[in-house]
This record gives sequence, structure tokens and C-alpha cells, in this order.
Amino acid sequence: MTDATLPAGDTGLAAAARAVLDGNWRPEGYTVPNAEVYPFQWLWDSCFHSIAWATLGEPDRATRELRHLFRTQTADGFVPHIDYEFAPDHHAEFWGRTERSTITQPPMFGHAIAELHRRGVLVDDLIAPATAGLRFLLEVRSRVDGLIALCHPWESGADDCPRWDHWCPPAWSVERWRARKSALVGSVVMSDCGSPIVNPDFRVGSCGFNALVAFNALELASVSADRALHDQALALVVDLDARWDDQLRTWVDTGDSEATSGRVRSLDALLPMLVSARSDARAAAFAELADPAAFAARFGPTGLHRREPTFAARTYWRGPAWPQLSYLCWVAARRHGASTLAESIARSLIGGARSSGWSEYWDPDDASGLGAAPQSWTAIAITVADAVGDLC
Repeated sequence: MTDATLPAGDTGLAAAARAVLDGNWRPEGYTVPNAEVYPFQWLWDSCFHSIAWATLGEPDRATRELRHLFRTQTADGFVPHIDYEFAPDHHAEFWGRTERSTITQPPMFGHAIAELHRRGVLVDDLIAPATAGLRFLLEVRSRVDGLIALCHPWESGADDCPRWDHWCPPAWSVERWRARKSALVGSVVMSDCGSPIVNPDFRVGSCGFNALVAFNALELASVSADRALHDQALALVVDLDARWDDQLRTWVDTGDSEATSGRVRSLDALLPMLVSARSDARAAAFAELADPAAFAARFGPTGLHRREPTFAARTYWRGPAWPQLSYLCWVAARRHGASTLAESIARSLIGGARSSGWSEYWDPDDASGLGAAPQSWTAIAITVADAVGDLC
């Protein structure tokens, strides 16, 4: 594996994105997020990498990325969020097993497969494992008031989001939350296959996570014509739409945090706009994304509503702009006819990727790079740029 470095000079977006992905590509058939900070395969990262590879005209790498993702899938369909292939004992004591983690992440492989299919890439061999992965969440994973339960905050992808502050009393701090996250790994209840089913110490139905499950199931069903999967996704959307709070202008999580941090106005909590059947809720969510006093920013959207007391523009998951969430907001706006908003989000994502040096995340107002850099999933900006005709 070579180090990912950006080409010198004022290089076009496509060349820069390719340099990032090429530098983080492993010969085993996947892209690491960042060679130094994240030297393994992560679930939802790889799905964004796959879409970016396809955009760059690399269908073989796009499909290999997803195929490798299912390498550690269990018999009941569970897909672990980290694959430690080249260092199988890494964190083995922490997880209680070798080679892979014991939790999952948003199943973005449904959308990735649909995107590849729309580009004419053959995806037939990916449909069965992807369907099994989604059915694990829809049929095997426990529920909280109709919504699929998270087993750990890491499963949401939004690790330190204020939506989880309920589980970090008396007040959130980096150190206290780090210890709590570690402890929550130990309370996950596993199936006979070693798959995470429920966590009695973390009882929450996350609207953001459930939206991504429903969205990916609908995307995959559009390729596979799986009517049962399609109907399961729509049933989940009905339960999600019941969680819309018109006063807060967000979807509210169910479970133990429903009356507390489950009401925080975070960007991931607006993801039901991808699938919601409520035009009023979608319109309100889009208005929030367009409002500079809420989520709109030059290099945004912000990860947290600016009026939330926990908003911090440069603190991990508590305010910065994230490229994968910007991409999902762009998809939602574009598909539901909010073309002006979609254009604005597209420009903010492209500008943020360039100005931050392809960072993991960045300050939404000035694009100061934060986290690991260059980060492979930020190459998803190339897909947005391709759609809006800004590859220079």
C-alpha cells in the first residue's frame, strides 16, 4: 500500500480524487479510509469508495470493494463494520474475537449496488449478500417501538453525536464518553452466529440509522425486484414518519433517550428525508438545510443545528461538515425536487473537499481540515461533481 498524497499544483477534481483512492487501495481488493489512522476496511466507507471508483470509470475496483466487504459476513447476514484481514489479532481482546468487529454500520451497500447498476456495472453476484445483510437488520435485529435498534453508538456512524449524550451522565466529555463507548461493547448480546442482536444498556431506535436501512433496502430492491424487501422498507418508513416532530423540525429517536438527547437537532436525524412519505416533513427538513441559522454553511451542511447548545464547529461529530452526510443530503434534495438546495449542497461539498485537503471532515464555515487526511470517502465529491458538471 502506498501513501495517499495529492498531486502537486492546481489539479482537477477527478485527478485529485483518483490520487486519494489509488494511494489508499490495497491489493486484497479494497480501499482503506486513511493509511495511518484507519488502515483496515470499514463498512460504510467502502460503499462510498465503491461509488467513487465507479464514477472514475473503474468498475472492477468498484465491485471488488463491495465483494470484499462481505468477506466476513455471518450465516445470518450480519456484516461487521471493520475487517482486520491483514492483522487479524488487532483489537481481538477488545472485541472478544479475531479478524472482525462485533458491531455493524449503516448498510450503504444497497445504494452503492444501485449506483453501480445505474452506471451499467454488473452487480449480480452482490445482490444475495447485500439482501442478507439488510434482512439481518430488518428481521433478526431487535426493535424499539417499531424501529430497528442500535447495539452501539458506533453502528450509527455518528460516533460522538449529541444524540447519545443520554448515555454519558452527568455531562458529556471526550474522556467520559470514550470510556462509556468501550463499556457498551461489553453489553451487546450476540446470536449463536456471533451477530449483535440487542444491547440492554443502549436502548435506542435511531431515526438516522433506520432511514439509511430503509433507503438502502429500497435502492437494492430497485435492482433485484425483491418485492418483500421493498415492502419491509416501506413499513419501516411508516414507523419513521410517526417520529417527525413539527415543532423541533426533526425526527425524534425512540427508546430511553426519547425525552432527552434523542431530540437533539443533528444532521443525521434529518436523514429520513431520503425516504419519508411526508412532503411537509421533507419540506421542513430542506428548509433547515437551507437556513444559515440552522444547518447551511459555505462548506456545510453543519453536523449539528447551530442553535443547539452543544454545537462546536470543530469538535468530532458535534458540528463539523462531513462529506458522506453532505452527499446523502444532496441525494435527498435532488431526488425530491429541491434542485436549488441540491445545487448549493453540491457546491459546498466540492469546495469543502478541495479546500480541506480531502480531509475526513472539516469546519463548515472555513473548510479547515479536521481528522485524517487525505480520507478516501471524501472522494465521493467526484460523484457529485460529475452530476453537476464540475470536474475541473
